[in-house]
Amino acid sequence: MNSSFRRFATQATVNGFNGAVGNTPLIYLKHLSAQTGCHIYGKAEFQNPGGSVKDRAALGLVEDAEAKGWLKPGGTVVEGTAGNTGIGLAHVCRSKGYKCVIYMPNTQSQEKIDLLQMLGADVRPVPAVAYENPKNYNHQAQAYAEQLENAIWTNQFDNTANAKAHYTSTGPEIWEQTQGNIDGFICSTGTGGTLAGVGKFLQEKSKGKTQIWLADPPGSVLSSYITSGGKLIERSGSSITEGIGQGRVTDNLATFINGLTGGFTIPDTKSIAMLYKLLDSEGLYMGASSALNVVAAVELAQKLGKGSTVVTILCDGAYRYQSRLFSKSWLKSKDLANAIPLHLRKYSVLE
Repeated sequence: MNSSFRRFATQATVNGFNGAVGNTPLIYLKHLSAQTGCHIYGKAEFQNPGGSVKDRAALGLVEDAEAKGWLKPGGTVVEGTAGNTGIGLAHVCRSKGYKCVIYMPNTQSQEKIDLLQMLGADVRPVPAVAYENPKNYNHQAQAYAEQLENAIWTNQFDNTANAKAHYTSTGPEIWEQTQGNIDGFICSTGTGGTLAGVGKFLQEKSKGKTQIWLADPPGSVLSSYITSGGKLIERSGSSITEGIGQGRVTDNLATFINGLTGGFTIPDTKSIAMLYKLLDSEGLYMGASSALNVVAAVELAQKLGKGSTVVTILCDGAYRYQSRLFSKSWLKSKDLANAIPLHLRKYSVLE
């Protein structure tokens, strides 16, 4: 075990949730690697204590506020989130003794809401409206936090402590785990923290040799922004993926957007097909954003050529989405039931 990994392991034994975040393994996707003649890895962020990659941002945002003196014992942490950042914050707040208030779109899965409430968070679902609307869940979170004493709005989209958390942890871990042999990194983005932080570290460490790509769901404008040379079109369409896609360039993403090599838009049909393939061939029970990332990793590997090494993020598991992603009626309502390969439809067991 190298010195960096010894440090993470020691922290995990003495600091509870705080020290346990990070040092997740890389999973070799052997069937997809064999099919492409490449080496495709997924970083198992679902193994963080809160169950997702967002645990890193949650801890980084809170500790940044503590270091700056903005949050003191007994304070309140407020955020607008589609779910996983809120779950990470709820864990951090329980560990550190803070109150946690979460505003979220009322379109999110019930599993996420139930878990947040179980963790002691004050959950406030509000109608899903565009960011430009003052009733957007992010703006409501900010307004509420400003009314309180000893409270912070963590501002996950535009607080660059988010990207910094990935620059100092996720990126170095991937570099060490691949021993610096990484041709491409690709993932989807909501806040932009993971892509920007990891991308910046890997490009700096590789002296520009590692390509950094964006994976986008339908309805997001970021892939077209990159491929068009910076033209921001009006957002249209939608996706079944939760917590990813964007209609603007966040401050987190802006820290690295000029370093991106390119982007792919991945249709929901491909994401759903991959979700079931991962379960069947790799034994991985993933959420839709993880499946989208793997589709994009396969496409990037094929673009880079045989023998290339590509890493993506396995954001979270399917447990928080199973009532949708494995429901025949829900998939049918989204015109996605036929996206599941015929021999894998046995896994869609819920009505």
